[in-house]
Formats: sequence, structure tokens, C-alpha cells
Amino acid sequence: MKMSGKIFLWSVLIIFVLCPQIKKADAQVKTNSQVNVNVAKIDRQRILKAANIYLNYKPVTITAFSSKRSAGGLHDYFSEGDYWWPDPKNPDGPYIRKDGLSNPQNFEKHRLALRNMSVQVAALTAAYKITHEKKYADAALRHLLAWFVNEKTMMNPNLEHAQAIKGVVTGRGIGIIDTIHLVEVAQSVYVLEKMGYLNPKDANAIKDWFTKYLYWLTTSKFGKDEMNNGNNHSTCWAMQVAEFAKLVNDTTEINSCRNFYKNVLLPTQMDSNGSFPKELARTKPYGYSIFNMDMMTMVCEILSDKNNDLWNYSTKDGRNIGSGIKFLYPYLADKSKWPYQKDVMYFDVWPVRQVSLLFCGIHFNENKYITLWKKLNPDPKVEEAIRNFPIRQPVLWVN
Repeated sequence: MKMSGKIFLWSVLIIFVLCPQIKKADAQVKTNSQVNVNVAKIDRQRILKAANIYLNYKPVTITAFSSKRSAGGLHDYFSEGDYWWPDPKNPDGPYIRKDGLSNPQNFEKHRLALRNMSVQVAALTAAYKITHEKKYADAALRHLLAWFVNEKTMMNPNLEHAQAIKGVVTGRGIGIIDTIHLVEVAQSVYVLEKMGYLNPKDANAIKDWFTKYLYWLTTSKFGKDEMNNGNNHSTCWAMQVAEFAKLVNDTTEINSCRNFYKNVLLPTQMDSNGSFPKELARTKPYGYSIFNMDMMTMVCEILSDKNNDLWNYSTKDGRNIGSGIKFLYPYLADKSKWPYQKDVMYFDVWPVRQVSLLFCGIHFNENKYITLWKKLNPDPKVEEAIRNFPIRQPVLWVN
């Protein structure tokens, strides 16, 4: 009985002493929990408004347009380099480069068709995700089948003729940046399959296209050129490979991309202060810095799981994605503070509702990022902004 009494007294003492610590631990857990942001609620009206418009849109693929300057066939994607212009000294000769200045006379119809499809499929899939109404998924599937399965209208799974330059080359590796707009399309396929909408036949046919394109991205000369480009092009290559590999469950490429992020993207592109010197050296340093931050954020979002946390990964000298958003945030909140050269074009269109603010806000528990994200324009109309804003439906990426 005496021993039991001692045990009882010690138990009371332990509870008395530790209770405040337990309460403190609970408070700390709450403090470190993720910020409260309901993307589906925030975006519901915006998503449904767009999706209801797109419900009756018929698929329009690249086979609806052609250019005499393309070296490819009807099913080959074709685009021309943005910053290449006729030479005033030789108007019929090879084009010359004017960095940062887009030539409005270049062939854009395949690009526009691809972007339009991306906008429509993402909005329709987002609407299906938040409502479970089959009509939205049905409409999205019509576009997916036309682009990736139907032999009469599909696009070939390569970019051999992207960002060509008249009189110089019929295609370039940097043209791969055009298909950043397929990343949210692939995520739409991923969501439709996970929600049990896609039947095995359609799912396998669509994923077969992405498997072939992934192989081309990782083995072709153009794909390797883009991987080794060194600036935002390398980031965009990694984002695409990561997402397409996730869709088709290619664990080899997924792991390769994680290593690429850790050993190449961060140490070669980010400075110790979180800036991207290669983007700051361009004629559009503000827009390119924002763009590269968004794309690098998506690499972390796609490749992170319970066993691989890229959000909190740092190089040995301390470079990490958190440093990137800390550097950029003050200039997103007030671009009048931007201490570098202003962009030669389109400085006024940025920022829009940058995905880096949302995901960094969530993963770093930083409400100010989320607050700013909510205030920014989610649906820019300027073509330059649309071109460099491929993640438009964040509800597709969050639970």
C-alpha cells in the first residue's frame, strides 16, 4: 500500500509539472500548422464561370492550322522564336535577334491552340473536381482525345519544329518551353483518373502519348539541349519531365529530376540571396525572375512527398526555395521597390496571381504570401502574361 501511495503521488506530481509543457507543445503544433487557405472555396465562382463557357467549345488542335515556313507535317507542332525579326539590311534573308522584343508577325497559331486547350481542360477538370458533375469531365475528355489519341487530329509527341528561326534553323531545343502549358493538362488527366472518371482504355491511350513525349524530352538532342540550357528553360524542362513522369509513374525519371533540382537547378541558378542572376541579366529581369520562381516552385510541388521534401532542402551553402520567395516577395508586394532594370516590355503586367506565393505560403506557413496571392489577378488577358503563366488552376494541385 505504501508503494502504491508513492506511485500515486509521483503520478500527480508528474502530471502537475508536465501539463504546462504539454499545453505549450500543443500550442506549438498549432503555430506550425499549415496556413488556412481553402483554394476550392476561393476559386469556386471563378472556375465555374469559365467552365460553363467552355462546356460547348469544340476541340481545336494544331491540325487546324499550318505554316509554309514549317519543315514538319500536319501533325507536327510548329512555332517561331519570339525575339527574332527580319533583318532591315536583308529583308528576305535570315532573321536577327532582338532580345526581349517579341515579333508579332511570327507564326503563333499552334501556340495559341495549345494554350487555349490547356486553359479549357484545366478549368473543366477543376469544375469537375469541385462539383463532381460529369458534364465537365466529359467536355475535358473531348479535348484530351482530340489532342492525344484521335489519329486525324492528334499532335505528334515531339517538338522537333518549335521555335524555329527563318533562314537559320527549323527547330530548337528551347522550343520545349512551349509545352509548359501541357503540365496542367497532365495534372488534369491525373485528377480525372484518380477521381475514377477515366476508363482504362482512354487513360492508357492518353498516358501513352505522354510516355512517348517524356521519352523524347529525356533522350533527344533538343531535350538534352533544353535540360542543359542553364536558366529558366532548364527549370521548365525539369517541371515538365517531373509532371509527365508522375502521370505515367516513371519513378526513374522522377528520381532523376529530384537529383537535377538538388545538384543543378538550385546551385547553378540561385544566388546566396535567393535571386536568379541569369534572369536578372536578361532584358526582362522582373518578369523572368517571377517566372523562374513559379516554375521552380512547381518542381518542388510535383516532386515532394513524405519521403522527399524539396521544400526544406538546402544546398550546403544554404540555397533553397524559401530563400527565393523571400528575395522576391517585397517586389511582388510593391514593384516600385524593384532595384534592378525594368523590363524592356510588359513590366506593367506583372505580378499576376503567382503560384509561388500560394505554395510557399502553404508550405512555409506564411500568411503574407497567401494574402498577396489572393489580391492578384488570377486571369490575365495580356498575351505575354498568359504565355508565362501556365499554372492557372491551383485547385488541381491541392487536396
